[in-house]
Amino acid sequence: MSEFKRKDGRAYNEIRPLKAEVGILKNADGSAYFEIGNTKVLAAVFGPREYHPKHEASLQEGIVRARYHMTPFSVKERKAPTLSRREIEISKLIKEVFNTCIKRDLFPRTAIDVYIEVLNADGSTRVASINAVTLALVDAGIFLYDLVSAVSVGKVNGQLVVDLTGEEDQISEADMPIAMMPSKKRFVLLQLDGELTYEEFNSLLKMGMEAINKIYEFQRNCLKSKLEEYLKFYGQI
Repeated sequence: MSEFKRKDGRAYNEIRPLKAEVGILKNADGSAYFEIGNTKVLAAVFGPREYHPKHEASLQEGIVRARYHMTPFSVKERKAPTLSRREIEISKLIKEVFNTCIKRDLFPRTAIDVYIEVLNADGSTRVASINAVTLALVDAGIFLYDLVSAVSVGKVNGQLVVDLTGEEDQISEADMPIAMMPSKKRFVLLQLDGELTYEEFNSLLKMGMEAINKIYEFQRNCLKSKLEEYLKFYGQI
């Protein structure tokens, strides 16, 4: 099993190369670019800001709103610029994930607006988006109970694998996106499309958690590097 190689040369439990940058959009309160393999995502956060209409605002906590969008050039065959049903569903999913992870009682009567643009899609776009939004929220100074780290796992040609590409996703027997607050050991997203045995499900869950811990450390290092830039700019270190 350890000698198994995928089409792109990776081992079954290997994630694609990661790249990220925080604070790249001047006009947003927080922003981040996140790349995993050929999947490239940009996230922007605005808020907390006054909720409109005011009479619908929560007196106890802020409200998260999310918009996930795939740019027309993100896929081989140009897609329509309007939101598809799938994009609307993923927008709702991302909203629910961060409604759970943000300490919203610090921001009553406000909205936190999250915008995600998928610049290039090669599988695992929803989990890449969650990783990007996490970095953008921290950049905006919004309190999270923990960083949220996400990865896709699945079953391709009978083999359990981590971080599915677009091609692997198309031919997979099962696809399972996972998101966690790792230090809290708390799942905030667990979906399954396809069929798995009980043993396969447990194995994929373990593989996903191991991959998530690697992504979590990558996010922490990315934010640490950005903090050091800020401190150097202001003469603190």
